[in-house]
Amino acid sequence: MDDMMPLMTRATERTSGLVGTVRQEQFGSPTPCAKFDVKELINHLEWVAEMFESLGRKGPRIEQGPYAGGFPERAERTLAAWSRREAWEGSSPDMGLPMTALAHMYLVDLVVHGWDLARATGQQYEPEPEAVSRALDFTDRMVEMGRQRGAFGPPVTVPDDAPAFDRLLGLIGRDPTWTP
Repeated sequence: MDDMMPLMTRATERTSGLVGTVRQEQFGSPTPCAKFDVKELINHLEWVAEMFESLGRKGPRIEQGPYAGGFPERAERTLAAWSRREAWEGSSPDMGLPMTALAHMYLVDLVVHGWDLARATGQQYEPEPEAVSRALDFTDRMVEMGRQRGAFGPPVTVPDDAPAFDRLLGLIGRDPTWTP
């Protein structure tokens, strides 16, 4: 908890800042995440925040609802749920995964989808190196399960000596050179 909460908090703040500057006319723009345009990506982020808030309180995995425009507030509630020490104990009753694994899943979502949103809307984005390192290590261990569950696409080849963030993006199926 003590090392992950700061990473989760800063990744949330970075992504919330990006969401806050998206203009409505950008909603239909494509993103590097082929499943989503900009509005659908923000809606997905809203769901991620709401779901991980529930999971952090040992609640159920919830279904995605319609776009509400409330990502920053939902993300704050997620951080509040995970700031409680008991949120980190044991496993998720609903998903059967250790709570620390769920926290890493949240971090991966916020770091990668922050990049997706920045690329799609022409914003600057520099993920925190430690968050990238943790996300890459976790994803490297969980990528096959993620692919089986539809969370990750087929890998995109990047050079072995590519920056860690490019390797993370390639691992989960994103092309680090993607442009709109």
